[in-house]
Amino acid sequence: MAENPPQYALRFISGKYTGGEFPLRWDREIVIGRSSDLDMVLVEDMVSRKHAKITTTGGQIVIQDLGSTNGTFVNGEKIRKVRLKPGDRILIGTSILKVVELESKGAATSQSEADARARMEQSAQRRASVPGRPMSGSIDEIPLPDLIQLLSTSRKSGVLSVRSDQGHGRIYMRRGQIYYCSIDDAFDLTPHKAFYRMLTWTSGTFELEPPDERNVLEEIQESTEALLMEGMRQLDELRRMENELPSREKRLQLAIPLHPPLRELSPAELDILQAAINHGTVGDTLDRASQTDLEAAQRLLSLIQRGYLVAV
Repeated sequence: MAENPPQYALRFISGKYTGGEFPLRWDREIVIGRSSDLDMVLVEDMVSRKHAKITTTGGQIVIQDLGSTNGTFVNGEKIRKVRLKPGDRILIGTSILKVVELESKGAATSQSEADARARMEQSAQRRASVPGRPMSGSIDEIPLPDLIQLLSTSRKSGVLSVRSDQGHGRIYMRRGQIYYCSIDDAFDLTPHKAFYRMLTWTSGTFELEPPDERNVLEEIQESTEALLMEGMRQLDELRRMENELPSREKRLQLAIPLHPPLRELSPAELDILQAAINHGTVGDTLDRASQTDLEAAQRLLSLIQRGYLVAV
């Protein structure tokens, strides 16, 4: 092993100890579970008495599930034994832990495990004084696609509430399957469109609320994996269009004189043209269109490039 090996820690990004860090010492074994005599104690129903162990030896960090009832997950995959690297996210119960490399040799690297546990308990007590659910955190720390994959693989049920500058989104899950989505309870936004749009959010907070078995008009039928794959595809396409599509604040006007004939437009393009004329801005046009953001953006950009609309 290197003379001065890098120092790592487990950072809690969700759960009772959110914000806390537990140092990883080399040539050490840490057992995680509900039992009070273990190295890292997570007292909750979904955590087994002895749930998992992390071994740091030979320059490697390895996590092993100890036959837990509800499983141990790394980056959305249920594992038995796997090597960890910086950035990996571990889900145990409602706690999400991230492997981080410590940048300095300061207090964070030199604190004892006892000190780390004491700090985590202090943090937990502060969180307990604030109303909220045990599974909450920041999507700045764990991107929404990664979080959804973790919840899906571990077959969680509940409502994933996400708050950002773009709105308040809710993702309804039943044993890991997404069946409905909404943003700001807007009924003119389809569940698929709401879900794909939320995947573009990169900053905000999340909280897993209890299940809400409300009746919805349109349940999502695709698997969560299929939704994520399509959502990431759309996200990549939208990012490629960023430099071509006018900003959301730009106003749209019908080109005058209008040279290209309207008869050349498809019904879907006519819908976008009408939405642009009725609602004025790029953002409002995308919001009011019945199509997904990607479909609406592609058709809107085509209408501008072909001379039907002008952005001012």
